[in-house]
Amino acid sequence: MFDWVQNIADWFVFDVLGLSPDAHLAEALNFFIYDTVKILILLFVIIFFMGIVNSYFPIDRVRNYLSRKKLYGFEYLMASLFGVVTPFCSCSSVPLFIGFVSGGIPLGVTFAFLVTSPLVNEVAIGLFLGLFGVKTTVIYVISGILLGTVSGALLQKFKLEKHLTPWVKGILKQAQYEQDVFRQEKQSLKERLPVIWQEVMTILKGVVPYVIAGIAVGGLMHGYIPEGFFEQYMSRDNLFAVPIATILAVPMYSNASGILPVVQVLVAKGIPLGTAIAFMMGVVGLSLPEAMLLKKVMTWRLIAIFFATVAVSIIISGYIFNWIL
Repeated sequence: MFDWVQNIADWFVFDVLGLSPDAHLAEALNFFIYDTVKILILLFVIIFFMGIVNSYFPIDRVRNYLSRKKLYGFEYLMASLFGVVTPFCSCSSVPLFIGFVSGGIPLGVTFAFLVTSPLVNEVAIGLFLGLFGVKTTVIYVISGILLGTVSGALLQKFKLEKHLTPWVKGILKQAQYEQDVFRQEKQSLKERLPVIWQEVMTILKGVVPYVIAGIAVGGLMHGYIPEGFFEQYMSRDNLFAVPIATILAVPMYSNASGILPVVQVLVAKGIPLGTAIAFMMGVVGLSLPEAMLLKKVMTWRLIAIFFATVAVSIIISGYIFNWIL
């Protein structure tokens, strides 16, 4: 879908600047241009779409529906399954996360999506099938969905809404006010568009600096951290290889399709599959660029709680993978 963006990035870096494809700077800059354009487009489209949706569907009604106890936790599973069908990396998932939060969807349900979306998608599934076979792929998909579902349900128990930033709370209040106005005046979509557009611009102005900063960090790490740097810490004999692999993955940044070939190399060199997959989940699901993007909507305390919960879940999954496989 974004091949044209990649073509522009390639043209600028390799043709205009004349950089060699093998140069670290070229790789980092190419990554930065591609991801910046892609994520800004996603951010605009999603926020605009959610603005239209929010103008017609009352925030309080959506929140109440997804918070009902009679759903018995299926709202977290549904959010995780939705994450499976959205082919986003962690930073690309953040715009949709912001849309969910501004739409009044419970934070735990939104977290369930945020965890699963970068881990499991059709591209990752296809590569997994080709590299590791059906059995491993099925286990990985199920574990990814469960990881998002359980993490979301657990985080919801903590009542973390108070740790959203004042900026998000202001967006929520503004959205509720606009809905009340729309309902009272029974405005048409054409009449609502100027207000929706203004809301989109407000959100973009607040988020874009964090997007650019986060992707810049990701580009530097993508271009300058050697892939084989971490292999010495993941040996089969190291009892703590899984948590070490998960922690060391955080400075890295890539999507599932980009890191899977690295996982294959690690496994070929004798690293246990569960340890390699824990490393992959850490790279895809936890990253410094993602944290920088989330800083606009969460306090550092909430980001730390989110990362810690997901990291523990990944570590447990890695040990289970090693035990099963």
